[in-house]
Amino acid sequence: MKKLFTQKEILIYLFAIAVPISFATWMSMLNNFVVEVASFDGAKIGILQSIREIPGLLAFTVLFVLLMVAQQRLAYISLIFLGIGTALTGYFTNAMGLYITTFIMSLGFHYMETLNQSLTLQWISKEKAPIVLGKVTAVRAFMGMFVFGFIYVSMTIFNLEYKTLYLIGGVTTCLIAILAWFLFDHFKEEVLQDKKIVLRKQYWLFYVLTFLAGARRQIFVVFAGFLLVEKFGIHVENMVLLLVVNSLINMYIGPKVGRFVAKFGERITLKIEYIGLIIVFTSYAFVSNMYVALGLFVLDHLLFSMAIALKTYFQKIADPKDIASASAVSFTINHIAAVFLPFILGLLWLKSSFIVFIIGSGIALLSFSLSFLIPKNPTQGYETVLCKNSRL
Repeated sequence: MKKLFTQKEILIYLFAIAVPISFATWMSMLNNFVVEVASFDGAKIGILQSIREIPGLLAFTVLFVLLMVAQQRLAYISLIFLGIGTALTGYFTNAMGLYITTFIMSLGFHYMETLNQSLTLQWISKEKAPIVLGKVTAVRAFMGMFVFGFIYVSMTIFNLEYKTLYLIGGVTTCLIAILAWFLFDHFKEEVLQDKKIVLRKQYWLFYVLTFLAGARRQIFVVFAGFLLVEKFGIHVENMVLLLVVNSLINMYIGPKVGRFVAKFGERITLKIEYIGLIIVFTSYAFVSNMYVALGLFVLDHLLFSMAIALKTYFQKIADPKDIASASAVSFTINHIAAVFLPFILGLLWLKSSFIVFIIGSGIALLSFSLSFLIPKNPTQGYETVLCKNSRL
């Protein structure tokens, strides 16, 4: 048993368990909670969602904290913030209280996601990384499904209140973080990480693809589900069931995607993802059948599991000392679109949902075009096919 607490890979899987326990709890009940208990209107929920994205945009600030706190220890602290923000959510039914708890939750979540990516890419070898990331996807999917099921049973059979469920989810995450802090070895950095904010020109393709991925994520998160509800009248129970289906599929497909990346490489994997997204977004623009729309939602969610290829691409081209810095910067880049895109596309949505999804298709097409610049065997010094002597 003691040997388990000396393995970095086990700790990565534990992080994959701890994060969804709080975040899936917070996310799955939020819309019902703010309407039924906090009496939010559209303006207030819009402000709350904007506040939720601020820590993602400021993910680069994790580098300043790392000047004082080691990465592994800061990961535990971030999990505790995520847990506290979730646990307190049900006890604040006014707008200001919910804005504060949302910020605390989101700060912990986005710092944890940044550190989790950084530690995974540092601790796991390049050969093994796709396999581990695929398994992490499956673990997260399972925990998300478990949380959705637990909430459904707790509310329908045991009539538990929102605040009790938020408390259970948040406290569980905090307990996992505290136990991991005391039980696991504190692993030394094999390569001393650069703690400065640096944008390196050789990583430009990774930065651009990360920005475009963030833009596509906003269209999916904000508008795909909204289309199902507004156009086809999908009820909340069916939306939860849809999330469970997505989780089940990702549990099965996640490890297979990891093995696919390891065998065929990042360029082919990302091309498949982007082609799939072009088809999905274009289909969203024209869809008139509810069952087709539901299928598109599942396929859309499935394609995002292939995004692990972008992480392993970066791992292969990065100087090992840049991983922490670039992970923080990439999370900020990924969230830039979250600041302005939902607002702009929301205005366009009032004219036509067709326009919104065609824009999504265009973003996916641009990503697909750029994927041809990824070498078959990317390495440090051969970041794109434009590099001299790059091996196609």
